[in-house]
Amino acid sequence: MDQAPPMTPQPSPQPEADEVVNSDAPIGSDATGHSDEELAGSSPKPARTLGPLKMIWSELANYPGKVALALVALTVTAGTTLAIPAGFKMVIDQGFAGGGSHADIGYWFKFLLGIVCILAMGTAMRFYFVSWLGERVVADIRLKVQTNLLRLAPSFYEENSPKEISSRMTADTTLIEQVVGTTVSVALRNTLMGIGGTAYMFWLAPKLTVWLVIAIPPIILPIAYFGRRVRSVSRSSQDRVADVGGMVTETLGAMKIVQAFNQQEREGGRFAAAVEAIFTTAKRRILLRAVMTAIIILFIFGSITLILWRGAIGVSTGEITGGTIAAFVFVAALVAGAFGSLTEVYGDLLRGSGAASRLNELLNEKPGIAMPARPEKLPEPPRGSLSFRNVTFRYPTRLEVAALKDFSLEVEPGETVAIVGPSGAGKSTIFQLAERFYDPQAGSIRIDGVPLTSADPAAIRSRMALVPQDGILFSANARDNLRYGEWAASDEQIWEAARAANAEAFLRALPDGLDTYLGEGGARLSGGQQQRIAIARAVLRDSPILLLDEATSALDAESELLVQQALDRLMEDRTTLVIAHRLATVRKADRIVVLSDGQIVEQGTHAQLSSAGGLYARLAALQFGAVDPL
Repeated sequence: MDQAPPMTPQPSPQPEADEVVNSDAPIGSDATGHSDEELAGSSPKPARTLGPLKMIWSELANYPGKVALALVALTVTAGTTLAIPAGFKMVIDQGFAGGGSHADIGYWFKFLLGIVCILAMGTAMRFYFVSWLGERVVADIRLKVQTNLLRLAPSFYEENSPKEISSRMTADTTLIEQVVGTTVSVALRNTLMGIGGTAYMFWLAPKLTVWLVIAIPPIILPIAYFGRRVRSVSRSSQDRVADVGGMVTETLGAMKIVQAFNQQEREGGRFAAAVEAIFTTAKRRILLRAVMTAIIILFIFGSITLILWRGAIGVSTGEITGGTIAAFVFVAALVAGAFGSLTEVYGDLLRGSGAASRLNELLNEKPGIAMPARPEKLPEPPRGSLSFRNVTFRYPTRLEVAALKDFSLEVEPGETVAIVGPSGAGKSTIFQLAERFYDPQAGSIRIDGVPLTSADPAAIRSRMALVPQDGILFSANARDNLRYGEWAASDEQIWEAARAANAEAFLRALPDGLDTYLGEGGARLSGGQQQRIAIARAVLRDSPILLLDEATSALDAESELLVQQALDRLMEDRTTLVIAHRLATVRKADRIVVLSDGQIVEQGTHAQLSSAGGLYARLAALQFGAVDPL
């Protein structure tokens, strides 16, 4: 069986707006309480400790062979880097001392060349294995997080912005890759070189080493201080550049409005102000880098000059050799650079720790809707009955308001029940509960006599086919969008479903037929065509219960007629629940249920409810003008 290609789903249907809006969300955040900065995918703040990096180590532990090879290569490169100064010492002291012969000089240069070759091979091995581990760990983390995200109930995505989650899956995993593939390697290498180099310098020239140890803190402290300042200003500069990018996108996307209201000059002024803000921030960054560069050069080269001065005196008095002072200066530069970079590496590790912490939250999130330990099997063959008994439900983001209150409804096999009522009455909530995207706080829901909480959620959903209000499509070809209802469907079955959904004609007219890419969210199709593909998908599902959520509400008259004809065929011999604002589409329903404030206020046929003079009659009057709505 072919495997499903990656798809990018469009946002899933949400509960009705007035049922889920979080009015308590802080200003500058979305309805879930997340700040605009979070939603924009900003980098995570550094953690206070490195504890969360344990998650990365647990992933690395799955590849002990690669980790061992990376550590061996790391040790070899650190050792050979420190061996190069020793090689120079031998060249100077042994090759040149006392007017050495060409053979003696060549021998020690060959020795030095051998060290360089080992360093080159070790560096290549280190880069390969460390980079491999970085990519593999990130891939494993992404797979595990995505697998867990697919298990979580929709309530999780009400309380957690999908934009922020997307940021964690991209920006945070990129930081993890940097930590594993670069930062940890650099930290270990510099630690080994710093410790080993310091020990080697004490062996070469203890007195000079003491002077160097005294000189290192004045070198490191300004590097660390100015480095933090430069990084902070650089982030501000990046933010200003992002502001300009957003402004350009917004202005160009609304160019007709800008020109229609003659606001070109104002928009130009706004852009100029934003560009000047970037330049002002850049000037601060340039000044800081210039000052930092001057101080670093002064301290490093000044220290080296003073040490060389002291070493030259030692050479002149015969205390040390010329090779020793050359090797010492070389190693001193390596050690100073190693300890200097460790301050920046620690900051990178803290940022990686923050990213790991955020990803770990997603990885450890438990699904609110889970399969019971011993799921009860649904009866075979399926009957298609659905029962709501005294159900009360509140959305997690608005617990103070009940979307359904003591709601009871029995839907018999093969019956078509229309659910109508004003916005916010709880119509969409019924569908959300029927597919067990949520569990009610009180009451029970049954399918074919089995409580939903006792059955496998996958088994429940396999007995239902949903046609949403908007024909939600994926960024894929027509075939994959159609067979999303039944992935194993053959092309023949797909065409049969398309024919039943009045979609065959336009599908055959596509440039590549079923292989035609439909664009993001089906952007290359009209709304009516998208809806008919959604219906064909439900036809392929071939489930005993059909859920129609405002399936024709956004269509023109011609498209509505084609879609309604397809729906009529789809509804045959199936239990059907229909949500509709257009009452003309539900006149033929076996029963119409009228909701208001989460409760059933009326039930009956169109004729019965129209003559009853209740809420349905008023809604009908507003649409058909049959009676005075007042």
